[in-house]
Amino acid sequence: MAVTIKMGTELAKYQKKELELKSLLEITQAINENKPAAVLLDIFKFTCLVHLNIRSLLLYMIQGESYEKMISHGLKNQIPDQIPGEKVNYDKQSGALQIEVGTSYSFGELESYLPVIHKDKMLAILFLKKKSQQEDIDLDFTQALANILVVALENKKFAKRQLEQERLKREVEIASNVQRMLFPAELPNTPRLAAKVTYIPHSTVGGDYYDLIQKSEDEVFFCIADVSGKGMPAALLMSNFQAALRTLLRSTSDLSMVVEQLNYTTFDNTKGERFITFFLGHYHYKKRELNYVNAGHNPPVLCWEGENRTELLGAGTTILGAFETLPFLELGKRSHLTGFTVHLYTDGLIETQNEEEEEYGDVRFHQFVKDRLCMSPRRFHTLLLEELQSFSKSKAQRDDITLLSLRFQ
Repeated sequence: MAVTIKMGTELAKYQKKELELKSLLEITQAINENKPAAVLLDIFKFTCLVHLNIRSLLLYMIQGESYEKMISHGLKNQIPDQIPGEKVNYDKQSGALQIEVGTSYSFGELESYLPVIHKDKMLAILFLKKKSQQEDIDLDFTQALANILVVALENKKFAKRQLEQERLKREVEIASNVQRMLFPAELPNTPRLAAKVTYIPHSTVGGDYYDLIQKSEDEVFFCIADVSGKGMPAALLMSNFQAALRTLLRSTSDLSMVVEQLNYTTFDNTKGERFITFFLGHYHYKKRELNYVNAGHNPPVLCWEGENRTELLGAGTTILGAFETLPFLELGKRSHLTGFTVHLYTDGLIETQNEEEEEYGDVRFHQFVKDRLCMSPRRFHTLLLEELQSFSKSKAQRDDITLLSLRFQ
């Protein structure tokens, strides 16, 4: 009789090990085949309930700052779907686990728990209840199986994050290419019109836009804009804005019509959630007239070289895209212009800070312009960049910097 009992015990142990190896094979094979997370969780649940002595199980996994319920089976009591990380305390030395939950929740029907720890961080908690009280659960094997599952799921999350980062990187590259295509390939540098731009994006993709459009031998349009936000959405919005602007300017020189249509298009595309500050100028050589409209942008500086004075071009309207219809619109006009310069810029220039977090500001910039009224745009930009670098002491910029200077003769 004693020999029979011993043989039966050995057979039971053998069968148990066989089931454990089968369980291990199933889950590792699913991991190697890169099965989805939901499939891996189902395999683990099936393995525990069929091959191991487990009636009920509950698995929480770390997701950001909290533990989320991933598997729940065979439970009668109410349990939380999510437990904040600060409410879970595990003492590695004593093995004691404390969880703070509301009085409506209870883990009392579960008999044991297994923490899943990887690199000193508790990634998951597995709660168990035995199927048969006459037989123990192989906690070491169950914990090892849980470790394999959780680490595999963490690796899948990491791989997903990597793919997401690569996708975002590609998006940024596309947005950067789109943005470069918006800018003029070349700016004129002739005795009649000399133009120079300095564009320093804060990141790979900026929110600034400038353009110069020679409509005819006697007409030239020039503009500068700053879209709210950054990245791909800003680049796409600005791309659409540029396309609309160029289409409108091919058919009309009426600045009121152009700005009103641009406002409607921007509002229609963004439903008021984004806006664009914009300045558009139009110079006619034969008439010697400058017409312009300023839509909430930093007023460009007009330099009257013959009269040795400057003024700000502020007439216009509010930002584009904030309202379906512009609440007001005023066109600016300057006549009898011969030799003059216009400096258009975005707020990143005047918001350049020094080490004391003091901004460069409008006053310094306007004084810099007044001291250099008859200077070529190229020379002007060289000196201004030197001044900004001297002022900021290489402190990191907070926004895109764009300066477009046009000298008409």
